[in-house]
Amino acid sequence: MNMEDIVKQAQEMQKKMAKVQEEIAQKSVQASSGGGMVMVTVSGSLEVTDIQIDPTVVDGNEITMLQDLIMTAVNEGVKKARDMGQEEMSKVTGGLNIPGLSGLM
Repeated sequence: MNMEDIVKQAQEMQKKMAKVQEEIAQKSVQASSGGGMVMVTVSGSLEVTDIQIDPTVVDGNEITMLQDLIMTAVNEGVKKARDMGQEEMSKVTGGLNIPGLSGLM
């Protein structure tokens, strides 16, 4: 394999990675906390796009618990979205650890 072939393969992989990143941004994951009392949806671009709160946890005396449930659900949603992105990208890279790639997700 000569240098020209290697460069060509790298360019192809770069194109595939860009396409996968676009596809990841269109996907979303859901995560919940408190047994489903708080549900969040996070996009593949790591943006919270929806939050659902069970009305039974909306109590002025329980605001601290509600805040903790939201934080836990959001953090789990972001983790799931990051994992999804890494899984999709590894399909393109064949499991290779490419420096700087993890920062994209």
